[in-house]
Amino acid sequence: MEETQKTTKKIAVVTGASRGIGRAVALELAKAGALVVVNYSGSEEKAEETRQMICEAGGEAVIRQCNVADFEATGEFIGGVIKEFGRIDILVNNAGVTKDGLLMRMKEADFDRVIDINLKGAFNCIRHAAGQMIRQRGGRIVNLSSVVGLNGNAGQANYAASKAGVIGLTKSAAKELASRGITVNAVAPGFINTDMTQALSERVRDEILKQIPMGAYGEPEDVAKLVAFLASDDARYITGQVISIDGGMA
Repeated sequence: MEETQKTTKKIAVVTGASRGIGRAVALELAKAGALVVVNYSGSEEKAEETRQMICEAGGEAVIRQCNVADFEATGEFIGGVIKEFGRIDILVNNAGVTKDGLLMRMKEADFDRVIDINLKGAFNCIRHAAGQMIRQRGGRIVNLSSVVGLNGNAGQANYAASKAGVIGLTKSAAKELASRGITVNAVAPGFINTDMTQALSERVRDEILKQIPMGAYGEPEDVAKLVAFLASDDARYITGQVISIDGGMA
């Protein structure tokens, strides 16, 4: 493990930052001046693409592998970041998966996998990072929920449950950590143009568009700018909030 590096930059950890919203968040935080720890679970190649994009834009980033559903592995990952850089200023819990299916046909393994990564993964990261933020007497935690966590959605009982759980986790953590100068907020995106939504059939995409008052899908950058604001000093008095970014769906 590397020794602590001296840097005046804020240290930002973004889970699931190899693509989609996570990548956009990593790029936006780097643009704002943070040194970004790009977390990935599966594709080192995609994570390296994110790192290179940040560096080409004049920012700083490193990549670190970890399956955030694993409590001990997450402890080693977060502990390694703290040892390497001396602190964690921003934690964005973005890592997430879907395994859709009707409730009556859903396999237990599919339910457990979505809960483990989307909800327990966020808990694992907060649990291991909070101690350092308390010692610093400051930090920003932003959790990615979803409009589905607010409204539910047929065929996504596991995903909706995980994202609703993230909201409860956010509000509870916000109350516990507020006195230490740590804010905890959630962002609830609607339907955003990512690999996940691009995989939907044209018929399904058209049906979804009818539910969006603004009549268009959002872009990852829309979400990233909101996350970056909540992670900034300008948001110092905002905590325990769930902010929807969904074109009016919710």
